[in-house]
Amino acid sequence: MAEFIHEHSTRVKGEDGTTYIVRIYGPERIDGTWEGWLEFHPTDEGKPVLRTEQETSQPNPMAVEYWASGLEPIYLEGAFARSQGRLL
Repeated sequence: MAEFIHEHSTRVKGEDGTTYIVRIYGPERIDGTWEGWLEFHPTDEGKPVLRTEQETSQPNPMAVEYWASGLEPIYLEGAFARSQGRLL
């Protein structure tokens, strides 16, 4: 089961003007390592939550959080595009 890891301070805006809160989730894998992905939660509850595929693989949840805390806005924009099935 995936765990909430981190909420990024940067917000992302969709083309329609919707603002999204960026949250990082990830589960522990069978081998003890952790994976992480990004979820984009709209402030408009009528819109769907968007999610990327796996974005990172780390040795533990603290390493996933460290990775997540260093993500720059340009990375978040690319991940947002990937969550919608389009590439920048």
